[in-house]
Amino acid sequence: MTKDVIIACDFADGGSTLNFLNRFAPLSQKPFVKIGMELFYAEGPDMVRRIKALGHPVFLDLKLHDIPNTVKKAMTVLSRLEVDIVNVHGGGGRPMMEAAIEGLTRPDGSRLTRLIAVTMLTSTDQTIMERDLLIQRPLPEVVLSYAENAKAAGLDGIVCSPLEAEAVHKRCGAGFLTVTPGIRFAEGDKGDQKRVTTPSDAKKLGSDYIVVGRPITQAEDPVEAYERCMRDFI
Repeated sequence: MTKDVIIACDFADGGSTLNFLNRFAPLSQKPFVKIGMELFYAEGPDMVRRIKALGHPVFLDLKLHDIPNTVKKAMTVLSRLEVDIVNVHGGGGRPMMEAAIEGLTRPDGSRLTRLIAVTMLTSTDQTIMERDLLIQRPLPEVVLSYAENAKAAGLDGIVCSPLEAEAVHKRCGAGFLTVTPGIRFAEGDKGDQKRVTTPSDAKKLGSDYIVVGRPITQAEDPVEAYERCMRDFI
């Protein structure tokens, strides 16, 4: 399985995003990018098409979480964008995740886009989970349970912190994707993240993809920061 660094393009508008990505134009291989809610809600699907046309693989991070029928219909629409990865919230349950798969699947049975499920956000810790979500089980156990549900529903993997990646692979298999945000350089600020690691530690823990936002997008030299992540992780 190919490992990769995904740059979280959490910009407020298309102009800022394209100006940022233009810095990477000289690279022979265009970076994998994540388009999240902020940019998608500001610019819509045309921005996804423009970024794909530039040659970037795309993870569309919209975290769908609704009744199964609504998610199925939404995924049918999103499938036309032919992004590389899209996601749902694992908390929506197996019927919702199964409906998402149905929505992404073409009439001939093929599916171009990989589907993953968010387990627990990397801004969530044990205290928040117990106090706000009323989930009293240990956080790693909850992540593993969500991962097992996602695999049973036919998904390709999950979003988790690197701290849980190794356990997820042991439980769900080496081919089950772990896409892991919460990545910071050792000297960097954690910001609003709680369960974080460095790129090199994420590699040791078995992450398949790391999602890196501010350490790259807010760096003085984003290309150098991206290349540092690649050296440390790949």
